[in-house]
Amino acid sequence: MSRKPVRPTTGGSRGPAPFGTDDSGCFVLHVDMDAFFASVEVLDRPELAGRPVIVGGPDRGVVSAATYEARAFGVRSAMPIATARALCPQGVFLPGRHERYREISRAVMEVLRSVTDTVEQLSVDEAFLDVRGAVRRLGPPLTIGAHVRALIRSATSLAASVGIAGTKHVAKIASGAAKPDGLLLVPVAATTDFLHPLPVGALWGVGEKTADVLRRHGWETVGDVARASIADLERALGRSAGPRLHALALGADPREVQRDRAQEKSIGGERTFFDPVADRGELDRVVLEQSHAGAARLRAAGLVASVVSIKVRYPDFRTITRRKTLPAATNLAKDVATAARELLADVEITREGLRLLGVRLEGLEGAEQGLQLALDADPDASRAEETLDAVRERFGRGALAPAALLDRRRGRSRGEEPRPPVVPE
Repeated sequence: MSRKPVRPTTGGSRGPAPFGTDDSGCFVLHVDMDAFFASVEVLDRPELAGRPVIVGGPDRGVVSAATYEARAFGVRSAMPIATARALCPQGVFLPGRHERYREISRAVMEVLRSVTDTVEQLSVDEAFLDVRGAVRRLGPPLTIGAHVRALIRSATSLAASVGIAGTKHVAKIASGAAKPDGLLLVPVAATTDFLHPLPVGALWGVGEKTADVLRRHGWETVGDVARASIADLERALGRSAGPRLHALALGADPREVQRDRAQEKSIGGERTFFDPVADRGELDRVVLEQSHAGAARLRAAGLVASVVSIKVRYPDFRTITRRKTLPAATNLAKDVATAARELLADVEITREGLRLLGVRLEGLEGAEQGLQLALDADPDASRAEETLDAVRERFGRGALAPAALLDRRRGRSRGEEPRPPVVPE
């Protein structure tokens, strides 16, 4: 029987070696700042040290970050602020200061790039490092991991947790297991010993919905998933997610750390109407079409988005924009369209109608960072959009469309003037 992984020690004071110290072949580090936004607030306001600090709101929206004191009350990221207040009424609720967080983030990333130039930044507070080119200069991976934590604390006075492994997937799980303020090495030979006893929710990307699906099929642990047949996993999770999750459960992850991956800042399009449109049903169909186009571009680029925005222009050229931050990053048109329609519902549509309508996806990050959404989304929705991608790739973009857009396609077949395509900004 595989042994249960040992909880790494806070601060690594007793050593980060529950699975041994053989770091040969463990050239991937995942560095993750601890409760980043909340920790920055405590750093700037020392009187808050030891108190439950929650960033987000303060009255609406969702939790962006929470100190470990707040987490002890059950507060978690992406939780509605109202729920967090009910769980932790004594908490200190603060609005986010994103420019300050970006300032600290730049300092952290500068530290990481001083160690190796192979740094893949996933978000403001986490990154992968491939340190094989730094071994001769700085020592073995375990030594480099401790060095990175010390450098970050010296530069920012903040704590970072580090996972060290042979693959990105295992390194990321290891950094989560090392929190708070710890370091965990998973030797290559101990990969399955580390993974298989863990609950399915420990797998990178498995959230509550996917975990529920897996448990309903009798798969309680990562080892259960590894022993399941790929066919059964495909039926439960879809043709893409099933095999991917099976490989991850076996510890297999062929992705390499990508050096300073350049990403688009936003993806989207807009439609200018020859005659202004006042019909909300027609505007909703435009939103749906643009949501599918934008989500398909996200999936093709290996990205997810955390912010949906719409742009509206009236015949008098008055222009407004509205934005909505999603509970979790997505690359599914269903999620994008829901948010965009909610934004449009709050926009006044005058009798004169709209001259322009656009949907844009922002807050982009690598799909591996948003893997939870890809796996945790409604399996039927995920499978449907994967099928759309596959059919369009083979037969062209016009080969298949959502049912809500079929009337428009039928109109074209009757000889009506086709509408211009979505034009990216």
